[in-house]
Amino acid sequence: MPTRYAVLFAITFLSFLSFSTAQQPAAKPEPALDVTSMDRSVDPCVDFFAYSCGGWIKNNPIPPDQSSWDTYSKMQDENLGRLRDILEAAAAPDATRNAVTQKIGDYYASCTDEKEIDVKGVDPLRPALDRIAAIGSKTAIAGVAASMIDDNVLFRFESIQDYRDASQVIANADQGGLGLPDRDYYTKEDPKSVELRKAYLAHVRKMFELLGDKPDTAAAEAITVMQIETALAKGSMTRVERRDPKSLDHKLSTADLEKINPEFHWQDYFAKVGLPSLTSLNVATPGFFKALNAEIAKEGLADWKTYLRWHLVHASARYLASPFRNENFNFYGKTLQGQQEPLPTWKRCTEDVDDFLGEALGQVYVEKYFSPEAKQQASKIVKEIQTAMEQDINALPWMSATTKQQALVKLHGMANKIGYPDKWRDYSKLEIVRGDELGNVGRARQFEFNRQLAKIGKPLDRGEWDMTPPTVNAYYNPQMNDINFPAGVLQPPAFDLNSDAAPNYGDTGGTVGHELTHGFDDEGRQFDAQGNLRDWWTRKDGKEFEKRASCISNQYSTYTIVDDIKINGKLTLGEDVADLGGLLLAYVAWKADTKGQTLEPIDGLTPDQRFFVGYGQSWCGQTRDETKRLRATVDPHSPERYRTNGVVSNMPEFQEAFHCKAGSPMVNQNRCRVW
Repeated sequence: MPTRYAVLFAITFLSFLSFSTAQQPAAKPEPALDVTSMDRSVDPCVDFFAYSCGGWIKNNPIPPDQSSWDTYSKMQDENLGRLRDILEAAAAPDATRNAVTQKIGDYYASCTDEKEIDVKGVDPLRPALDRIAAIGSKTAIAGVAASMIDDNVLFRFESIQDYRDASQVIANADQGGLGLPDRDYYTKEDPKSVELRKAYLAHVRKMFELLGDKPDTAAAEAITVMQIETALAKGSMTRVERRDPKSLDHKLSTADLEKINPEFHWQDYFAKVGLPSLTSLNVATPGFFKALNAEIAKEGLADWKTYLRWHLVHASARYLASPFRNENFNFYGKTLQGQQEPLPTWKRCTEDVDDFLGEALGQVYVEKYFSPEAKQQASKIVKEIQTAMEQDINALPWMSATTKQQALVKLHGMANKIGYPDKWRDYSKLEIVRGDELGNVGRARQFEFNRQLAKIGKPLDRGEWDMTPPTVNAYYNPQMNDINFPAGVLQPPAFDLNSDAAPNYGDTGGTVGHELTHGFDDEGRQFDAQGNLRDWWTRKDGKEFEKRASCISNQYSTYTIVDDIKINGKLTLGEDVADLGGLLLAYVAWKADTKGQTLEPIDGLTPDQRFFVGYGQSWCGQTRDETKRLRATVDPHSPERYRTNGVVSNMPEFQEAFHCKAGSPMVNQNRCRVW
């Protein structure tokens, strides 16, 4: 599920399988502003999204292997084609390879060899299944959970920056253990949610049958899984609750954790994951671990073995024989997201290499596709938008001098990361064996898990990235206090070195401003310049921010996503604030960059109109209804139409550019503005 722009705390994306091998020709990159993508029969003051994107939507139906299709998912798709060329060259038996291309090539070759994967069937899971079968008591669950390190079994365990001292890295235990995308899928009682739970039960039953269980046994096992997961879901925090970082800050001793959750043998778990001397950690969701404790005590050993078997096959299905891949797609791809067919094999395997060996693959990608000129120009735009933010902060009528001073300290302390890391990740300890697909997955997961846990107790590496260089996305990390723009997102049409400035600033400038504004949205504003969770606002200024942010939340909560489902404005608030603030900053930066220049209309659009159409076309796209429902629950971003119309309706600069009259749909009578 591609999601453009992110504020990074803990973001989980659903992964789906694929299996065809059709070759697709490389597409010619679209320009930063494409007039054929517009629909000029639409009044821009009535529906600016349709005006900017009507032609694009007509000419770009959703491909059958996609759940949605927009300018950025199309960019990502084209980028996968570039990565495929790199990987197929590296996988060729006669290729001349170095240590980097050997790993990525052998992984790709193993993943795409579906004939060999199908021959092995379920055999690659046998050792793990035997380990679960051998559990003799509930005390041994902890040891088995420690071996299922990336299966989201029971809970998540990782390293994070200390909320109160961001220079230090600590262990973190957090809620998890669910097979459905969110806890709300287990708790809502509307007809669609009930229908999806029935479909999920059928899916779990079929997966148990593929493991060799009889139909009646498998049906009973599916009910057991649903019972346990429902109890864990009810003990989990909602996504809106998790938007407040203070609600996730609970540093405890391991002894205190054991008091909350005595049924789980934590010392066995810590020893098996390589942290036998751990004395303290952050427990993000204490209520969840109380619920987990009650469930371990309540359910019998046989039921817990059933749960563990399910999560083992669930986490492995993408990498197993075709019956498992197909059934996994039928539920997670078709039922949940409306995809008509799986991704082709080469796309799935290219995504996997990017997931597991992203900075190895990224080295080759950057060398081939990311020019020094692109990095230089992107850096220039970032600096200009930071200057615009400084001017904005200084001019804010509602913020006191005391808070402004702290805001400027944070702004000046924000690091800019453009394109790729200064130091590449070392994968030398990760063994990739050609022909061993599930083994490669397991070793890659273990490598990353060990890499994460090795940070605990050590000073923070502020040079680290959380997205790979080929990724078509961007993010802000509030604890790092950095904005990050991978090379993959700095490509046409989002960023076109051959374009006039206006659409580049409207699109990529809006992206930069968006990420920068995340440092000052409802979540980001709670962190200081060093990334510590600290309130640096005066009480009055905090109230003023909340009043202005609530204007945006109330506005977006009136928009309908699908059927009678409205946007959850509290869930999307941070992204909506960043969208509006980001485009305002991009506009100011563009005006400063072109000051003194004589800008002429192009294609019948004035320079200001080209700026806004560049922004509008960054959101061209459409989404299947099933995915709309999914995103309404799990996605903190508003739908593309409202990320366009909701923003411009608050900007007098837009209304002046298109001569919109008061009362027009694109003129918000209760204009919202935070930054």
